[in-house]
Amino acid sequence: MQVGPRQPLAPGTVSLRLYPHLELPAPQLVEEFVTQAQLAISAGFDGTMVSEHHNGFAGYLPNPVQAAGWALEATAEGWAAPCPLLLPLRPTALVAEELAWLAARFPGRVAAGVAAGSREEDFTLMGTTKDRLTERFTIALDELSRMLLGRHPGALAGDPAVVRCAEWPVPLVSAAMSPTAVRRAAAAGVGLVLDSLTHPGRCRELSDIYADAGGAGPVVLVRRVWVGAAPPAIEEGHVAVYRDYASAKAMAHWQGGQLAGGDRPEDVADRLAEQAEAAGADSLNLRIHAPGIGASSIRDQITALAHVCASLRTRWSGSGPAARRPR
Repeated sequence: MQVGPRQPLAPGTVSLRLYPHLELPAPQLVEEFVTQAQLAISAGFDGTMVSEHHNGFAGYLPNPVQAAGWALEATAEGWAAPCPLLLPLRPTALVAEELAWLAARFPGRVAAGVAAGSREEDFTLMGTTKDRLTERFTIALDELSRMLLGRHPGALAGDPAVVRCAEWPVPLVSAAMSPTAVRRAAAAGVGLVLDSLTHPGRCRELSDIYADAGGAGPVVLVRRVWVGAAPPAIEEGHVAVYRDYASAKAMAHWQGGQLAGGDRPEDVADRLAEQAEAAGADSLNLRIHAPGIGASSIRDQITALAHVCASLRTRWSGSGPAARRPR
């Protein structure tokens, strides 16, 4: 069993991916978001994550750092991470400052994940483009990792919160769906977050390439889950959200059966443990939200997943899945 809180993104951690309910007015939306964050920590999740898109896209929020702060302020335990934050949409120094100061306010409770982004409207709305996107992201990831992991504060050497990262680094992962992306993460010294639709076998290929490239950071596997009879939206709606802008290469590795569901929490935990080990992942990030699923159903699922978290913790005994063994 787990003894005491675990560090953000540490091996064996299980976190919940939170999404806003856009059917609600903004003030009630924030209140429901905070309620679900509190419920998740009470249910035994180690932390929460919130990811970014703009203009009300598919139940995402535009302000993941701020939203992580809502979750942290509303809970006495557990960690929170904006993950993934779309790094090229902001000056890298601003991202470093915001995350470092959030970590100063909530010591030991903040992590972060970043992505390059691919949805055209996100860039247009922010007054930028996707020109040279890979190059821009690579440079920004290297700069951000040096600051948040405490290797060098760069131009922010006068910022107390950034300087503090030398002693108290902020764990950092990068979204990756290709060999190039995982090698980039390894070179920057950050971990990986692997998406919820990709087959565990493909995830294992990527985590092995990451390890071969010297990657030693966290490897987080996102999985969709549901305890009991899953509504069609959890499978169909989720895929439909991303089909319009995901790359053909990424979709080639999307395979059916990625939903870890079951009538009993123990069955769900079994499937999640198997997928984490098969993927070469150290920890899990679970998703239950999908378009068309209301807030009351989500709250019920969070409560049901308390048994899944407890079962996974018993299996892993605090050390995480036996996933990164030498091949």
